[in-house]
Amino acid sequence: MKLEILCYPDARLNKIAEPVLQVDERIAQLADDMLETMYDANGVGLAAIQVNVQERVIVVDVSQTRDEPLVLINPQIVEHSNTLILHEEGCLSVPDIYDDVERWDWVAVEALDKQGKSFRVEADGLLAVCLQHEIDHLDGHVFVEYLSTLKRNRIRTKLLKRAREQGKQ
Repeated sequence: MKLEILCYPDARLNKIAEPVLQVDERIAQLADDMLETMYDANGVGLAAIQVNVQERVIVVDVSQTRDEPLVLINPQIVEHSNTLILHEEGCLSVPDIYDDVERWDWVAVEALDKQGKSFRVEADGLLAVCLQHEIDHLDGHVFVEYLSTLKRNRIRTKLLKRAREQGKQ
């Protein structure tokens, strides 16, 4: 089932997600729905916070063929490089806005899969950036918070105007 994606500056995007206490069919279905929503929106990552579910679940797929989905429940960055890279980011909650954000160029993330089994993923490049971006969402942060106040305010104004024009606010 396709879910509605919250748009910045919706205050619900700044909530901190709660840990998943039990990986069950409900969580597995949430992950499947999030993947469907992400693929439909042509995204590479989605956090449960973005679909107004305050639980620590993210989905990502950075493959060209869109057939390598990763579901991470209670993800935690446990290691990272000391090297930072600038990478252009976008966000399904901040439509049509892209800007450079500084991120670690390599991360190791531990999480649970849809069956509740622990696993670790080590990533660089786009996957590393995507994992950091989505985990930020779980901690109540949107990528525009890394931008200057001027840029952030312009984005806020633009998206609020667009929402008004579309009758969403």
